[in-house]
Amino acid sequence: NKSEFTGSLSVYHINGANSLNTARKILFGKGKTMTPKRDLSQPGQYLAAERVDIIGPKRKMTNVAVLGPVRKDTQVELSRSDCIALGVKAPLRESGDVAGSGQIRIEGPCGAIDIPQGVIVAHKHIHVPTEMAEKLGLHDKQRVSVEAITERPVVFKDVIIRVSDNFRFRMHVDFDEANG
Repeated sequence: NKSEFTGSLSVYHINGANSLNTARKILFGKGKTMTPKRDLSQPGQYLAAERVDIIGPKRKMTNVAVLGPVRKDTQVELSRSDCIALGVKAPLRESGDVAGSGQIRIEGPCGAIDIPQGVIVAHKHIHVPTEMAEKLGLHDKQRVSVEAITERPVVFKDVIIRVSDNFRFRMHVDFDEANG
């Protein structure tokens, strides 16, 4: 099946979570809530105005984006290159699958926390609205190949389909994949 959709580039970020809400007092100060700065490509998701630093064994990355709304678990999404630079070990996973994943230190303007798990390299994926998935014969968790028809064509293999009524039709890849 052929279909056109928009691709989005995902840079390193933290998905705010219930555990991060508890830690929010430590990172940003008591009573502080996340301030939506702008909407992201998926409905209801936003870039927060607040930023943090993440610290690995080798170095620190500053001014890291925090995304909302809250999720079940705190998640730090990095590219493989980011992991190497930071000295962090992180598995390739679907977003939200953080059990047994990498650890890192998160530092805010008021304090720092260490998360024992939550660092992943996000698997490339396509958000597909349910109606579009039905039209294209796609189902949730299906793996597909995607050809990017550009000046420098490339085929992305093993792309995970994620289906929901709440999605906009978008493919997400990280910088390493986009530069490949």
